[in-house]
Amino acid sequence: MSHNVSLRAADFLYKYLLKNNQKDQKIIKLMGINFAGELGLAAGFDKNGDYLNFSNNIGLGFIELGTVTPRAQYGNKKPRVYRLSNDMAIVNHLGFNNKGVLYLKNKLKSFERKIPIGVNVGKNSSTSLESAHEDYNYCIREIFDVCDYITLNISSPNTKDLRELHTKKYLNDFLYKVKRCCDELSKKNKKNIPILLKISPDHDEKKIEELCRIIDIHEIQGVILTNTSVDKSLLSTRKHDHTNGGVSGLPLLKKSTKMIEVCKKWLHTDTVIVGCGGIMSKSDADDKLRAGANLLQVYTGLVYKGLQLIKQINN
Repeated sequence: MSHNVSLRAADFLYKYLLKNNQKDQKIIKLMGINFAGELGLAAGFDKNGDYLNFSNNIGLGFIELGTVTPRAQYGNKKPRVYRLSNDMAIVNHLGFNNKGVLYLKNKLKSFERKIPIGVNVGKNSSTSLESAHEDYNYCIREIFDVCDYITLNISSPNTKDLRELHTKKYLNDFLYKVKRCCDELSKKNKKNIPILLKISPDHDEKKIEELCRIIDIHEIQGVILTNTSVDKSLLSTRKHDHTNGGVSGLPLLKKSTKMIEVCKKWLHTDTVIVGCGGIMSKSDADDKLRAGANLLQVYTGLVYKGLQLIKQINN
């Protein structure tokens, strides 16, 4: 609740009083998109596009909204977010709570953006894995005209069995059907919207190699490394060992950065890598770029470090 109240107030301020506070950043062209800098906002911060005036005016190079699903859903039962200040971490078990893709579509249709906007899409909790592509394709059809790129979220630990979409049993067929939908939309609309895949950090190197090969086969343009981790041993306290949900923040930093290094070895050289997970300083951001990331995303870092983090990294 406090998160929403604070953001509503900030969005009002940036809409009417601080609208022109955005400084020009260097333009980085990737996937046919002109990013206004390397640092972006990760999905989850603004699921429904309710705070676009704020996020478009704080010095970011791009933002990612969502995760959204075809139908609005409440998500998992509360309490479902736990802040661990000593670790500069958050454990969340939200479960794709959102107002539905049509709500977000209407927000984007009426908004004049300053920076590229991506949309992160997922499936409703009641949709089976066999039918998951139908939910993703529905969302893609709705937001194709109003976003700059689309991220397929198959890696949240908070929707039952969702991470099974990483397995060979599902992933090949899933990506084939989603890419076919995107290709049809590209021909119809005469424009290309890049597709990215957001991946779990909880894989060994052999599994990562397998994922990279499948990603290359289906010509996925980019990957986001990574989503949250279910590995509670990353935390300094054992209090949440049996709490459902994923760990974000500083404890995820090394694990997600290592994932960049490994994927860089196996992915096609043209595949864009977005480094996400645990960035709390300029040094953390630099480590991800050195590991092979082309772009970066922050979320939990903003919770703990505030807008100063954006200035430090951009400088």
